[in-house]
Amino acid sequence: MSKTSLSQSRGNNLPKPKINWGRLEEAEKFAEMVKLFRRGKINRDDFRRFRLQHGAYGSRMTDDYSMVRVKVPAGEIFPEQLERLAQLSEAFSIGSAHVSTRQNFQLHWIALEDVSEVMRGLAEVGLTSREACGNSVRNVMCSPLAGTCPQEVFDPTPYALATAKFLLRNPMNQALPRKFKLNFTCCEKHGMARIADIGLIPQRIDADGKTYAGFKIFLGGGLGAQSFVGYQLEEFTPEDDLLYTIIGVLRVYDRMGNRENMARNRMRYLVNELGWEKFQNIVLKERAVVRTTQSVMIKLELDKIPEVLGKISISSDTPSKPEGFSRWEKSNVIKQKQNGYNSVFLTLESGDVTANQLRIIAEIAKEFSAEGRARTGFLQDIVFRWVKDEDLPKLYSRLLEVGLANAGALTMASVIGCSGTTSCNLALTNSHRIAKEIQRKFLELKLDNDDDLRDATIKISGCPNSCGQHEIATIGFYGGGGRMGKDMYPLYIMSLGARADEQAMLGLTCTKVPAKRVISTILKIIEIFKSEKKNGETLDSWIHRVIDGNGGPTVKS
Repeated sequence: MSKTSLSQSRGNNLPKPKINWGRLEEAEKFAEMVKLFRRGKINRDDFRRFRLQHGAYGSRMTDDYSMVRVKVPAGEIFPEQLERLAQLSEAFSIGSAHVSTRQNFQLHWIALEDVSEVMRGLAEVGLTSREACGNSVRNVMCSPLAGTCPQEVFDPTPYALATAKFLLRNPMNQALPRKFKLNFTCCEKHGMARIADIGLIPQRIDADGKTYAGFKIFLGGGLGAQSFVGYQLEEFTPEDDLLYTIIGVLRVYDRMGNRENMARNRMRYLVNELGWEKFQNIVLKERAVVRTTQSVMIKLELDKIPEVLGKISISSDTPSKPEGFSRWEKSNVIKQKQNGYNSVFLTLESGDVTANQLRIIAEIAKEFSAEGRARTGFLQDIVFRWVKDEDLPKLYSRLLEVGLANAGALTMASVIGCSGTTSCNLALTNSHRIAKEIQRKFLELKLDNDDDLRDATIKISGCPNSCGQHEIATIGFYGGGGRMGKDMYPLYIMSLGARADEQAMLGLTCTKVPAKRVISTILKIIEIFKSEKKNGETLDSWIHRVIDGNGGPTVKS
């Protein structure tokens, strides 16, 4: 596909990205490196490091195809970028894209020689895959509700974007012991600050007659074969210390992290091995050194919070509500702190979205969102913010027309599933498919409409590495294998009772479940819950009572 054929004309009144994350010269460099690799001028290990640094994984059982991971800092994605992803997925991938739990887009099964063309197409609209993989700081996440959340202290989006801009291609970020993840969130409820290497929650304090903005910072969290919940660094970190703190943590990890054992080289292992108090003291001392020894004062370049465009409502008359609207509104819409506006969550089966749907999502963002863009979320979903109350029925009708109006986005029916054996080299089971099957069964049974299940979650990983975040799910599964005689069969190890909010805890591993019995097992748990629950109990609270040893005889059996 040529540059010309990828070009799109746009109206001048639509917002455009303020930050250009892409570099065209990186696409040229990648093409050159592929040629050298094919000629045997670069060995496989060196090329693998280069490929990962530029955001391309080898696909399952072959290096001739790649998965290209597209960074979306803070989840902020613009219509022309969505349209470009649609074009690239049709021209070079399988006609669809995948939204990950870390707000990225992934394009699968791209021929190695075509990766540079994909990178070029991304760069032309301000996107990049640089450092989306490999031993670097990955996509900087931010809650999709940031700026609209009624519980937030202030909008962390500018801080997330500025942090991502500072770290991208930064020399300190090119050869860490292992990958490194930062999560900004708007409040305790709508994010995962405690399961990241660095997690940040906005905070304000009053002192000396003044109000100071800053963050509550958590360090050393993370999910994988061995997971940990992060520790709070200090009571309050002023915003002026934010960048110094991040640099200090990265320097400590770069210097002291395990570079020998791939199985234990994430920062959470360093924290665990040193002990929290020792690690905390090292970080605070390192921050003081960073603050004192910087030859030039460093400060995050914060763009102001984007202004809402003030679009005129589409629906001038009192709109009629199509069939299914109330169910959809209940489970997919959150009222913003700005009166009269809503954030609308678009649930995607296992994060999959076709090229045509990407184009429609771009059009919907232009037409219905007063900020003229969308955000990717933490649940393999897409969020339209700043949608007016009176436009919700019209938006629902549009989604119905294109098969994107599934209910249950913010309920247990929105099941997380990693890519699994569809493309991943490490996967043991097809978590991708079973997540879709569970979601369809829940919607068929209308369990998304059950208030007792609303605050529970189901997350599935194809292996113990927790890309599907099973270790922070109410009901979690990760893939494994069982043996019956000489035959192997897929199974899942089930855990219960995890959460990622202010009471963050990891799940309790319970039992092994054959893959073909996962759905019936979940439904059986719900059946027992309905018969055993006390007044006012939800599935989530009931499971916590059970794992504390206070379940009834049916549960214990």
